[in-house]
Amino acid sequence: MLAWLAGVPAAYAVSAVPRPVRAAAGPLAIGFVYMSPITDAGWTRQHEDGRLELVRALGDRVATKVVENVPENADAERVIRDLARQGCKLIFTTSFGYMDAVMRVAREFPGVVFEQASGYRLARNLGAYNIRFYEGRYLAGLVAGAMTRSNVLGYVAALPIPEVIQGINAFTFAARSVNPKVQVRVVWTQNWFDPPRERDAAQAVIRQGADVLTNHSGSSAVAQAAEAAGVWMLGYTSDMSKYAPTRQLGAVVHRWGDHYIRATRAVLEGSWRSQAFMGGLKDGMIGLEAISTRVPPDVKASVERARQRIASGELHPFGGRLVDNQGKVRQQSGVLAERDVEHMDWFVEGVVGKAVA
Repeated sequence: MLAWLAGVPAAYAVSAVPRPVRAAAGPLAIGFVYMSPITDAGWTRQHEDGRLELVRALGDRVATKVVENVPENADAERVIRDLARQGCKLIFTTSFGYMDAVMRVAREFPGVVFEQASGYRLARNLGAYNIRFYEGRYLAGLVAGAMTRSNVLGYVAALPIPEVIQGINAFTFAARSVNPKVQVRVVWTQNWFDPPRERDAAQAVIRQGADVLTNHSGSSAVAQAAEAAGVWMLGYTSDMSKYAPTRQLGAVVHRWGDHYIRATRAVLEGSWRSQAFMGGLKDGMIGLEAISTRVPPDVKASVERARQRIASGELHPFGGRLVDNQGKVRQQSGVLAERDVEHMDWFVEGVVGKAVA
């Protein structure tokens, strides 16, 4: 994501006078590029569920093609180009690391619409879409802060980009709002999808005293590690209760289907425009789901109140006084500016370590 970075204003300038890209007659051929295999839970699973929703909603108006397990290197550009050459008129690329590749291919195929998940670059025929993941993380933090007994929470994270850092900070800020003694220990894996490394990272933070885990990575390994160790966990991307049937407290779940349907209809109607779309709790694109019966009723009630307040705009996960973990006051009051959220590269008070790998 790099949460749209400094390139956003320039990117918007590219599309200052947007024009529609119209689809040819007949079923719209749509390509989906996934960075990992399609499993039964995780980042790619949620995008695949979104694709299936699209197919159910639009039926024979669309014909979709999926390429899974595509690494974020030169292979990505080859795959995206092949989909365009095969006649796909709309291509969704579902990982941040594809951004440079899709930008190059978009220049070659001006008659094809491209949509990049968690990217920030725009062009006449290239849009971007993402979720305010930190809104769901805030809800998870309320549960984690209430349920921990060791006051140590473990966070297995892939890469230190703003999207990940935002989630860590929102989770920590919420947890400490109900339990000021909480500290969050982060272990980086340096890979979006690497089950063995994710498992090892989870075990490492358990050895450091964590009794509640969560993660920003692509597999079910952290859930499995929590179940094996008998510690609590909060799933991410998907409901992970299959892998932690006795230890999952809830799951921050992504829902991409509505966006896929909306974007596809716009292409079919000839009304598609390049934009940077950002969804959240209000749009139903993220939420804390599958909350366990082991979570006390008063904690569940506090989560629901926070959900409603965030969705209505009354509460912002980065509102109020914000102090980083080096003691620097980042904000005295109010709500952190969107640009500052987008470029977040620091940890809030309560996170152990630095916001770098």
